[in-house]
Amino acid sequence: MNKRFLRDDALTVAAANSDTLQCLAKAGLNAATLPRHVAIIMDGNGRWAQERGLPRVEGHARGVTSVRRTIEECCRLGIGQLTLYCLSVENWKRPQSEIDFLMALLHQYLIAERVEIMEQNIRFTVIGRRAELPQNVLDEIDENIRLSEKNTGSTLCLAINYGGRTEIVDAVRQIAQRVEQGDLRADDIDEHLISESLYTAGMPDPDLLIRTAGEMRISNYLLWQISYAELWVTQKCWPDFDEALLHQALRDYAARERRFGGLK
Repeated sequence: MNKRFLRDDALTVAAANSDTLQCLAKAGLNAATLPRHVAIIMDGNGRWAQERGLPRVEGHARGVTSVRRTIEECCRLGIGQLTLYCLSVENWKRPQSEIDFLMALLHQYLIAERVEIMEQNIRFTVIGRRAELPQNVLDEIDENIRLSEKNTGSTLCLAINYGGRTEIVDAVRQIAQRVEQGDLRADDIDEHLISESLYTAGMPDPDLLIRTAGEMRISNYLLWQISYAELWVTQKCWPDFDEALLHQALRDYAARERRFGGLK
């Protein structure tokens, strides 16, 4: 390879690292104490809209702005993975008009953010059951995954039609089938095998779980994976979640002592 290209690549990496250090310093953060993986329950869109006399769907539309700025800031800070709870398996119980709006909004988002995903070197992925999703949404999901599969920056994972119990059920079925086929023995089943059978196989477990809108529950989200995650809750609804709140969550996380059941 041409030495000039190698030099230019090295300069690009150095500039990116310098920008990250500047962003961290400005936010009062240290790269050594950042979580590798941040998961967020984006709650309160409908409540935010109703408090302002707006239709619930307007809260979902405004929430896209918070999604965009959170992703961009995580990239600037060098967070390895961000996983966003977009649609739960329980959300299908909502009025059909709201579901239709959410699907249209998701379809539009997947297309609109494609350029940003590539420019930010983001690797895009999705977890959840695909069967209930509209084909046009699935097509855009698959296109974003295909285009970004060789990107080497932060990972953006959207949990769509996702449920923690559903995920575990699907993993147990997969393992049971392998036992029936003779590929596994019951004694082979351990935590590692279960982890590798989940939707999140190959991903690090979340270190930090953020929830907006003040609710003190985890809502069937990443039940296996957040066993030792630090929880951080803000009273702010998702459309009001901004860089300052993200920085506060990260600073609070850095100040905590994580013992994973042991003693220090």
